[in-house]
Amino acid sequence: MEHTTNTNFEGLLSAFSDLIAAKASERRPESCREGGEVRQRLFTVADAALYLGRTKKAVQHLVASGNLPAVKSDRRVFLDRKDLDEWIETGKSQ
Repeated sequence: MEHTTNTNFEGLLSAFSDLIAAKASERRPESCREGGEVRQRLFTVADAALYLGRTKKAVQHLVASGNLPAVKSDRRVFLDRKDLDEWIETGKSQ
């Protein structure tokens, strides 16, 4: 009987977890979802460098020179995905 109770509880817990996940997903703005997953908007300098295919030092230089806007929080620096995409678009040649 104990095994059946555990199995029932695990099934109930799993169903409850799925319901919570579905409700949380509904509350996220559509613009933040990508294939059901939350899409990262702010990047660290290192992550932005990977995204752009540049070195960390090159991205730091772009931020310091004002060519790439940054979000500063305390001593941390973040780069917005939209700004990175815009920088890519403006750098394209015809």
